[in-house]
Amino acid sequence: MNLRPILWTAIASLALLPAANAQAPWLGHVSEADRAKVNPYANQPDAIAAGKRLFEDHCAQCHGADAMGKKKRPSLRTAEVQQAVDGEIFWLLKNGALRKGMPSWSSLPEPSRWQIIAYVKSLGESAADQRK
Repeated sequence: MNLRPILWTAIASLALLPAANAQAPWLGHVSEADRAKVNPYANQPDAIAAGKRLFEDHCAQCHGADAMGKKKRPSLRTAEVQQAVDGEIFWLLKNGALRKGMPSWSSLPEPSRWQIIAYVKSLGESAADQRK
């Protein structure tokens, strides 16, 4: 039995892990059950408008009114965020990333968190981030 192809596959897989975690270490903590959650408010204009108001009240002070980030707080218009599935972002809002300064928003009702996600996703990637 030739183990060489299996060994090379394992090495290649391990080599990719640090790159994935370097971009979004929190993604490694999201369970498959959380990842599979679907936003019941996705692409709904009323929910997006409600999400915008919630974003302005709870998120803009760190991420900026345009969601492009402020100081050391990240942009939410990067490919990393915009291409994340809604369940992954929901997990982040629920649990936060305390070491990075992101609080848990578990005290917000679930519908409010989904509306924020609908709003953030409606923004799309920024032109500056698309050039990177």
